Amino acid sequence: MYDAILIEKDDGAQRVARRSVSFEDLGDGEVAVDVAYSTLNYKDALAITGSSPVVRSFPMVPGIDFSGVVVESRDPSYVPGDRVVLNGWGVGEKHWGGLARRAQVRGEWLVPLPEGISLRQAMGIGTAGYTAMLCVMALEAGGVSPEAGEVVVTGASGGVGSVATALLAAGGYTVIAATGRPEGAAYLEGLGAKGIIERHELTGAARPLAKARWAGAVDVVGGEVLANVLSMMQPRGVVAACGLAGSMALPTSVAPFILRGVTLRGVDSVMCPKPERVEAWQRLAKTLDMDKLEAMIREVAFDDVVAAAPDFLEGKVRGRIVVPIAPELS
Repeated sequence: MYDAILIEKDDGAQRVARRSVSFEDLGDGEVAVDVAYSTLNYKDALAITGSSPVVRSFPMVPGIDFSGVVVESRDPSYVPGDRVVLNGWGVGEKHWGGLARRAQVRGEWLVPLPEGISLRQAMGIGTAGYTAMLCVMALEAGGVSPEAGEVVVTGASGGVGSVATALLAAGGYTVIAATGRPEGAAYLEGLGAKGIIERHELTGAARPLAKARWAGAVDVVGGEVLANVLSMMQPRGVVAACGLAGSMALPTSVAPFILRGVTLRGVDSVMCPKPERVEAWQRLAKTLDMDKLEAMIREVAFDDVVAAAPDFLEGKVRGRIVVPIAPELS
């Protein structure tokens, strides 16, 4: 038996609590991992609170991220003692996830943890930080260089936005952080932002084209914010869109695309091919300032995860939430 956060549903009523569950329920993945750390992400909050139909089957252990140590493996790529990280692949939605003492998953879903990143730091980065690096890679692939001009990051105080701000600043980009919490300006400036704009400047009905301002953008909000960002892009600008915290809708026109040649590039972190994941994690190990990462982290005890989940939906979370499960494995 081992401990896990378990989501159960009977007759339409959802219950969530820390439970003792059987190893026999882990599933048939090739690799068993003792989980050292997990995280609490926006998607986990939706699952735990039942605010959105994230969970596809019940009972379910949430947690779309975990880092830990391999204890058993039928996959020749891994041996006991290997340090690994997992992000996405439907874990915590369709397959039991990381908010548990142990996970059993497919070997192809795991990434060997690069040297220079601890198990705790791996979850400080988590899906949010790994997604942020994928966004940076998307801007680079689109030809956006530091010399091209300012890059705006929306939802900059959140997990993806915080890491994206730090990564872009470390790469020499001039980062403008858009946030609904201007009182956190000092935090964002500490991550490397050169300017702060309030979210309301990017809300309201978007014009087909507004004054060209941004060479690149990382957007986690969607909706009117993304529409306004698109209208403000410079010719040949690139927007990496990876979230829908504001809305799934996109109330825009074709004008930015056909009159300025703007590229809207979607970033999918859940089913991203493994080679891109490995590259993203290797680059995070080389470029992310771990002191700045530490400034983003808030730890929440395993027993407090369920109570903390609503904070996401109420806009109270800044940076990253790390959940120690077996920190002694570090």
